[in-house]
Amino acid sequence: MIIFGVDPGLTRCGVGVIEAGEHRRLSFIHVDVVRSSPDITQDLRLLAIYNGLSEKMDRFAPDAVSIERVFAQSNRNTVLGTAQAAGLAMLAAAQRNIPVALHTPTEAKLAITGNGQAQKIQVERMVARILNLTKMPTPADAADALALAICHALRPAGALQGGEREQHLTAAQRQWAEAAQKSTRRRINHDRGM
Repeated sequence: MIIFGVDPGLTRCGVGVIEAGEHRRLSFIHVDVVRSSPDITQDLRLLAIYNGLSEKMDRFAPDAVSIERVFAQSNRNTVLGTAQAAGLAMLAAAQRNIPVALHTPTEAKLAITGNGQAQKIQVERMVARILNLTKMPTPADAADALALAICHALRPAGALQGGEREQHLTAAQRQWAEAAQKSTRRRINHDRGM
């Protein structure tokens, strides 16, 4: 299974591609950043990001696209650009009938390091270790994109929660996703005192 990770951003949109083989063996394929210049108008910046993502999806023909779930930040302009870039990644995937999953940064950190509050450097080191890279991927956006791809390989629960079409999941991924969702529901019900 080829997994295409996206760390959305308007200036730099990280892209990481891995292969998830048997027994969860993960292999590095590609890492890069799609860029747009802040010196051009926003519509042209979005077009540059979309074209870059589309070209890479066509090149690597992924089985799934794993995108960082955008969350509210104090900087409104940053979250707006991030959300727009995430939407472009979803659009490019949908046009190619590639299932999309959304994973939070905490979920990715937890899947990779075992700690949802891990520091960026810890995540980067583990990404390099998991993928047998001789050095940490740079820039940080690229490392984050690989982390999102790894997260999806290890914790595909975001697939169902993020709107991925269930029929595209393997039986094992579907079971994992359903178990994770039941666990989350139990935790929420416990927290609510139900």
